Amino acid sequence: MTMPLMRPARKNPILRTPQMNLPPSARSRVAMGLTAAAAEGRFELQVCQDCATVQYPPREACVHCVSPRLQWRAQTGWGQLLASTTLHHSNDLFFRERLPWRLGMVALDAGPSVMVHLHSDVGDAPCRLRVGARLDRAGQAVLIGFPEKESEHMADDKMLREMGSDPKFRKVLVTDGKTPVGQAMVRALVKAGADIVWVGHAEPWKKLPGLSELAALPQVTMLPLDLSNERSVTTLAGEIGGKVDIVINNAEVHRSHGIGNRTGTDVARMEMEINYLGLLRLSQALGPALRGRAADGVTHACAWVNLLSIYALSNFPSHGTYSASKAAAYSLSQCLRAEMRPAGIRVVNVFPGPIDDEWNQNMPPPKLAPDSLASAVVKALRDGTEDVYPGDVAHEWLQRWRENPKVLEREIAAGGT
Repeated sequence: MTMPLMRPARKNPILRTPQMNLPPSARSRVAMGLTAAAAEGRFELQVCQDCATVQYPPREACVHCVSPRLQWRAQTGWGQLLASTTLHHSNDLFFRERLPWRLGMVALDAGPSVMVHLHSDVGDAPCRLRVGARLDRAGQAVLIGFPEKESEHMADDKMLREMGSDPKFRKVLVTDGKTPVGQAMVRALVKAGADIVWVGHAEPWKKLPGLSELAALPQVTMLPLDLSNERSVTTLAGEIGGKVDIVINNAEVHRSHGIGNRTGTDVARMEMEINYLGLLRLSQALGPALRGRAADGVTHACAWVNLLSIYALSNFPSHGTYSASKAAAYSLSQCLRAEMRPAGIRVVNVFPGPIDDEWNQNMPPPKLAPDSLASAVVKALRDGTEDVYPGDVAHEWLQRWRENPKVLEREIAAGGT
């Protein structure tokens, strides 16, 4: 049974700060399909379209009938543990810092046998277990054997914390606390066990609803932060940059209308100033310190979360310039993810549908409640996923975009939602 994680002691400044060495990350192009599914929290294997044989490891042709018609399909992951072992020595720099490490061989009910990392709650062979796919610190998919029955503290497993970014006992920065989404995010992080939550507020002289209740929480510290002001960002980085474990960038400017329904560029410029350039300023100021602490103890710096929009995938004309700013932020976040990956920092992109806030008042349901969005972000951090699509609208939009982006564009332009 996994023991609950105890609050870590303060770091001794005399001790060295460990540097991140990534686990082996070489994968073939076809094996990236496993990673693509794991990035969204799914366990998928290739299935032959001709003989229905489930394949592992990933390959170009069916192991049974040599057909090249292989498709990735979701799997339940249930299977039987055949054997297990505990690794006490390794020449790999990543694993030698984290020994002992438990491994097992599992016969999946779907057919193939797989080698997995074993959760500490999994018993000795033979026993039933469930296999899932997670992203490791290198951003590649690995298979993990989970116990048949979940326990209260199973998220505190040492190996599982290496694969995820659980907020428990970590120090988090939420860049904007004045919005319902930001306040819901702070409450969710406190409930998840975050040690400290720094909350940015661009206009601290304004007494906005909910801020006083937020500031009264013992884990919360309010800080001035204006992402449109480079000095404000660098000042904040100088104060807390070396302490932050998780950054959640939820600051945004959201205005309706597109091109022809307004004159001038002031609104579009304001959206780009916060939604795109604000992310850039924040990345430049906080990124280096975050990368430097990526292997520092059990509560190492581990994640960066960007609140984007499903409109980043395909422009929604009635929110046209906002969609464009989120598309720019999405592209920038992909660059940030590539730069953070060598340090093992996970960049999580969140693509919600319309949120139930003041800028979507005229949009009919379904709309995403701020509390639901915050819960989805905390779950993504715990599960180690990279791309999150909270809400029914986001899921439908994503499916239509994957089927045919041009058809989705035409349907939206014709008035579809």
